[in-house]
Amino acid sequence: MIRYARPADHAAIDAVVSAAFGQADEARLVARLRADGDALFEMVAEQAGEVVGHVMFSRLWADRDEMFAALAPLAVRPEAQRAGLGSGLVRAGLEMAKEFGAHGVLVLGDPAFYPRFGFSAAAAAQVSAPYAGQPAFMALALEPGAFDAPVSVAYPDAFVG
Repeated sequence: MIRYARPADHAAIDAVVSAAFGQADEARLVARLRADGDALFEMVAEQAGEVVGHVMFSRLWADRDEMFAALAPLAVRPEAQRAGLGSGLVRAGLEMAKEFGAHGVLVLGDPAFYPRFGFSAAAAAQVSAPYAGQPAFMALALEPGAFDAPVSVAYPDAFVG
């Protein structure tokens, strides 16, 4: 089951994210984004009533009127990986990002994983951002033309602090 995260899930999310990345840096990122009010929304995957996966979307600040979001981080407990939970979280999250009004989503992630959802480095070519130009920096337009014109985005402080 995939659902929105609740405050009662925060400890379980911290454990999932730390286990998935083998360190606590990304879990601290999630906590900072929440504390700073920069999380747009977050979702969890449950199995047998236990949180085993998590995805967070954050609002980006753009030099255009449209809203853009960052997908980060995506985490699934190591023993539950390769079972489709991460893909399910990304798909559900992208649908929710549309509902929240995002015109496009950016990700700094595995170039072998995210293209299956429509992300591409080519779509991010006109984006000016701290991660621009890296092969792992990809974009997905949720609305037609979202990345057809140059756009400059700033990430929340939690990403750089």
